[in-house]
Amino acid sequence: MHNATTVQSVKTINVAIIGVGTVGKSVIEILQQNQDIISARTGVRIIPKLGVARNITNKNVNIPLTTQIDEVLQNPEIDIIVELMGGIELPYKIALKALENNKPFVTANKAMLAYHRHELEAKRMDIPIGFEASVCGGIPIIKILRDGLCANHILSIRGIMNGTSNYILTQMNDSQCDFHTALKQAQQLGYAESDPTLDINGSDSAHKLLILASLAYGINAKVEDIIIEGIEGLGLEDINFAKEYGYVIKLLGIAKLTEGSSFMSNSQKQNNKLELRVHLCMIPKNCMLAKVDGAMNAISVIGDKVGESLYYGAGAGGSETASSVVSDIMEIARSKTSPMLGYVVDFNHSLERDIQLLPKKKIFSRYYLRLKVQDKSGVLSLVANVLAQHHISIQSLIQRNPISLDSQYVFLLLSTHICSEVQIQNALQELGVLKEVIEMPFMIRIENL
Repeated sequence: MHNATTVQSVKTINVAIIGVGTVGKSVIEILQQNQDIISARTGVRIIPKLGVARNITNKNVNIPLTTQIDEVLQNPEIDIIVELMGGIELPYKIALKALENNKPFVTANKAMLAYHRHELEAKRMDIPIGFEASVCGGIPIIKILRDGLCANHILSIRGIMNGTSNYILTQMNDSQCDFHTALKQAQQLGYAESDPTLDINGSDSAHKLLILASLAYGINAKVEDIIIEGIEGLGLEDINFAKEYGYVIKLLGIAKLTEGSSFMSNSQKQNNKLELRVHLCMIPKNCMLAKVDGAMNAISVIGDKVGESLYYGAGAGGSETASSVVSDIMEIARSKTSPMLGYVVDFNHSLERDIQLLPKKKIFSRYYLRLKVQDKSGVLSLVANVLAQHHISIQSLIQRNPISLDSQYVFLLLSTHICSEVQIQNALQELGVLKEVIEMPFMIRIENL
């Protein structure tokens, strides 16, 4: 008597990729080349079925391509829609259409999510939305906040969230080259686009920070609500001042609760405000983030129970970002669904119930200032007097002479004691109109991690 073996057919899930560029091609390659291990880990066959590209010639992929997005959205054979095209409003419309058609949606689009993440959460019902690849490419920081650290109240998030800027800052620090030289090197190596604006002006990091803040705190902050500054204007004088005082300069995205939070008792609470900001920081050279160089990303998270943990890895790149996209596809294939932002949406309250975004002008910090001033007597006392009028005290000061001995100017490099954002901004405006000050002062915040 022979034992009969029943062979069950394996379920197939068809995926469409809207935006077959560098990342899209890598997604197709991973799904095809690693099909065996993906099937073993999900229990289904995931097939890249159809792709959308502006130009379908010379794409070198072995799936059908079209230029028409509607061919994907209206195709009944497609089970999951992946958006990798970039932009804001059109991808948002694509996401809404996917949800209307009851199809899971996966995206790497941080800009779209920065503006529409809470609207998507409200409209998705129980349809999965994956967006791991939207923040820091190969670092699974979305899953870490949503799953791994979900039992913690998050006290702070600080991160190097843009590899292009970090590469430029590393080159300036290590090779003593100026900003424009370092930027050209980044472009030659493919770390920076021909138009690097979003990377170097802080916008890219800001989009990512807003997504992480929603996950950690449930706060629906907007781009215009937070401080966003880039790395333009940074000079070697600033780099070397930082070195002399034991600091390294990094572009950080920061989400930080002020002292006291909603899970403390009323007697413990002071202020329950959340700081959200992206800007250059001088940070101690021995802290973990200061040691992250090149085009790498790293994010430090402090939880009330776990303490500090650091997550490090490639923040961009075709295969690294595609790896996160495929991870989301696989999670959906396992029929896992959870709130997109890690909590049940309630637009009347933040996740911590009484957390509010701290207004920009009420942030307190120490500051570094670089002033290019006329080389004559009385200028230093004039600068000190302006700062004193705004109740800003100087902690340290260096005068630097320019390379050319016959120059008629000097640099005043100084750091302040703690003061408010409104104090320093008012002082900078007043200093900037003085005839003795040759160009607008340059400022960096000092963050003692």
